Amino acid sequence: MFTEKQLDRYADVLLWALKKARTGKFKKNDIVAIRYNAPSIRLAEILYAKLLRIGMNPVLRIMPTPSMERNHFKLSNHKQLVFIPPGEPELYKNLNGSIFLHAPESITHLRDIDPKIIGKFAISRKIFRDILNKREEQGLFGWTLCVFPTKKLAKHAGLTMKEYTRQIINSCFLNRISPITQWEQIFKNAVSIKKWLNSLNAKFYHIESENIDLKVSPGENRRWIGLSGHNIPSFELFLSPDWRGTTGVYFADQPSYRSGNYVKGVRLEFSKGSVVKITAKKGEDFVKKQLSMDKGANKLGEFSLTDKRFSKINVFMANTLFDENYGGKFGNCHIAVGASYSDSYAGDIKRLSTALKKKLGFNDSALHWDLVNTEKKRVSAHLVSGETIAIYENGKFLY
Repeated sequence: MFTEKQLDRYADVLLWALKKARTGKFKKNDIVAIRYNAPSIRLAEILYAKLLRIGMNPVLRIMPTPSMERNHFKLSNHKQLVFIPPGEPELYKNLNGSIFLHAPESITHLRDIDPKIIGKFAISRKIFRDILNKREEQGLFGWTLCVFPTKKLAKHAGLTMKEYTRQIINSCFLNRISPITQWEQIFKNAVSIKKWLNSLNAKFYHIESENIDLKVSPGENRRWIGLSGHNIPSFELFLSPDWRGTTGVYFADQPSYRSGNYVKGVRLEFSKGSVVKITAKKGEDFVKKQLSMDKGANKLGEFSLTDKRFSKINVFMANTLFDENYGGKFGNCHIAVGASYSDSYAGDIKRLSTALKKKLGFNDSALHWDLVNTEKKRVSAHLVSGETIAIYENGKFLY
């Protein structure tokens, strides 16, 4: 496991990321939530102390155990399933920051729960994401999250606890005297690549691999974002495209765990922006139910690329945060079906109303599910000028 020094560095990196993630500056007496699973309590304690020392008001929220979560879906009637505790909306309306320490003691305990029930629960909680999205757009809120190793995560990844922990240490640079120095350098490199991508004026992107032939239209007033402090580690650069301009076939060769369900070999066929055909080598029925959760669940919310020169992640981690940032031999691309990220808007985000989002093709859904492809691939940008240039090949941006 981690040494105390590594935990202290992890906490420092998370606070660095939290500050990067917020467009507005943190002030004394701001409210920052620490959500954590029980195994990560020592990291939560260190963060709690550090937040107090810099004048913040930390609010603790321990996450339900696997037994509690399972019983909620098994035993609740409809009112109990969607029950929102008094005061919870008020807290969200005043939050300035959130740090989530993800340390699940099980990732399969919901595998026999009807996905429709999980979907109803997710939709009832969408109100909180909408509140925080609006606060983030106004510069009043920032968030980050990380993974803390657990036996179950290591088991499902096919790794020992030592190997799993080592991946986290290496990918977050916790073995460096100053991890933040390394993160600042990667941040600087990412800024240059994003500036280049955003200068291209692409009409659409064409993604090609052994099993992918997909065209994604960025749409109007879009920008590439990423490495912004959201998520530790994070090496991906991405945008939320105009969902209406997605056509072709996408394939996720990397497995995925979601709501206790294991899926593998997901193949999605898009036509006029919507998924019209779904197949999967494992978990096909679950995938179909997830993508029928609401009207936006079968549409594109995100397109992302990770450069292998930045990411040290080279094994499957059975966790989306790490798996969507996989470096390995050929980097990765991933899409997310479901909700868009409004900070991919290139204009004044404070003026990005619900009506404007709809007009520009930003997708809205209670779902946001990342599906990862690690095959050797080529991504080309077809520009408005008629020119076509390669922007990504063999796991690297061609900048």
